[in-house]
Amino acid sequence: MSILKTKDGTGIFYKDWGPKDAQPIVFHHGWPQSGDDWDNQMLFFLEKGYRVIAHDRRGHGRSDQTDTGNEIDTYASDVADLVRELDLKDAIHVGRSTGGGEVIR
Repeated sequence: MSILKTKDGTGIFYKDWGPKDAQPIVFHHGWPQSGDDWDNQMLFFLEKGYRVIAHDRRGHGRSDQTDTGNEIDTYASDVADLVRELDLKDAIHVGRSTGGGEVIR
């Protein structure tokens, strides 16, 4: 199980599949779902040779349940921490619902 600790110490669960040097695709789930909702798409792109990543937003799935930071700016900051931690370059971001808001921030 992979957990990223954000700047404020929140644990963010994520899945990171595929070759580390492949084109990364980051999937952002909607509310109130989790990164598991993207498994079919992740497996499809993994078979095509991509590196695929999905996280559970704070307060969702296997990430820490927090009383603070449950708003779009903090969600986007958490994603920025994940991108830095995984050293993702030229990543493609795919989001739906609240995940789309993360992407455009």
